[in-house]
Amino acid sequence: MAGHSKFKNIMHRKGAQDKKRAAQFSKLSREITVAAKMGMPDPDFNPRLRAAVNAAKAQSVPKDNIQRAIDKASKGDAENYEEVRYEGYGPGGVAIIVEALTDNRNRTATNVRTAFAKNGGNLGASGAVSHGFERLGLIEYPGSAGDADKVFEAALEAGADDVESDEDSHAIWVAVENLHPVARELEKVLGEAEGVKLAWKPSLKTEVDEATATTLLKLIDVLDDDDDVQTVWGNYEIPDDVMAKLG
Repeated sequence: MAGHSKFKNIMHRKGAQDKKRAAQFSKLSREITVAAKMGMPDPDFNPRLRAAVNAAKAQSVPKDNIQRAIDKASKGDAENYEEVRYEGYGPGGVAIIVEALTDNRNRTATNVRTAFAKNGGNLGASGAVSHGFERLGLIEYPGSAGDADKVFEAALEAGADDVESDEDSHAIWVAVENLHPVARELEKVLGEAEGVKLAWKPSLKTEVDEATATTLLKLIDVLDDDDDVQTVWGNYEIPDDVMAKLG
């Protein structure tokens, strides 16, 4: 993402292997269950649940899986997950924020700490790096939603604050309180978004070289493979020529 793919903070993936796909389905289902448990079990009256359901649909999660995750919360069958955030530094001093949903804080903390330690990083205290990020709403569309001008105009009209586009995707940034109202307006023009979520946007980005990027992406993959980890955000920027070498 020239503008936003360069700093692919938003979930770097190795590919669509079956194991990864199953893990992704599980994470999306967990978010649906937590969202349904925290509010109404109807997406029309629960913005967080609506965003979770839309994200699941964008990843082709079957309708039955989505409904099962909602029913789990409605019937009180769901595990008690809590939201936890970890902050630390990766290789090259890159700032990283890890968001998790867990039913065992000790297990998750140990796994996250180990991932950092084994891949050139170290876990910090709460607040260690988040001061270098803004907490914003992020609405994501594929490149097929329209060209950069069309998406920019639609976003401006809907009340968004910033847009980053390339040939593959569009990232639309909004104030947290405007996330769902703006998403509803954009849906009228661009259709259903691929993702509607709260995000961490870095104030300044750190450009990394090939060696650092290799270790950094390995760290992100290890974190991403953990069942409890929902999202990984970073302030890194990988130049296009380095990304091309990494494949």
